Amino acid sequence: MISVFIISAPSGSGKSTLVHRLLATVPGLTFSISYTTRPPRPGETDGVDYNFITRPDFEVRLERGEFLEHAEVFGNYYGTNRETFERAVQQSHDLVLDIDVQGARQLKVAIPEAISIFVLPPSREVLEQRLRARSQDSEEVIRRRLRGAADEVRNYTQYDYVLINREIEESSARLASIVRAERLRKARMEEEVRPILESFSDSQN
Repeated sequence: MISVFIISAPSGSGKSTLVHRLLATVPGLTFSISYTTRPPRPGETDGVDYNFITRPDFEVRLERGEFLEHAEVFGNYYGTNRETFERAVQQSHDLVLDIDVQGARQLKVAIPEAISIFVLPPSREVLEQRLRARSQDSEEVIRRRLRGAADEVRNYTQYDYVLINREIEESSARLASIVRAERLRKARMEEEVRPILESFSDSQN
């Protein structure tokens, strides 16, 4: 039994940095590399940050039912390939997904036991500062992202955990703590507990 961790946040909230730190500090995690039709940003690598494909290719894969979830955001498709989940199950690795609110809803339907975490910026002003500091987007794109964030943050109540990313070190530690705590839930420990209980049964015979 593996755990699936859904991490969502408005663009610019520091989600990608938190995910990278999580993967570096907590063993046994596999990151689900999403497919997208948007062009790579400076510094992004195909097959590492995203699997960059054309819109027609995405739509063909969609018709084939290859995606666990998909969403169209700002005119571009994003999706999670089913094979990524199946491979994580085979390897007994917990799966981490960096997906938006739309995708998270779909994934919770497909995998109801998935654990969802919403990352919030401390304020709209801080989010705008972070978006501008990236120096990756035009003024129009920044404004569009801020409008989208205003809608996204209202969905935090749909998530199991809320993480306010004020300071990266503290937030990274809290995210890792959530993952470690979820791994200790009773249902997750059943396979380890069963032989212990059986050993006590055997001693009574």
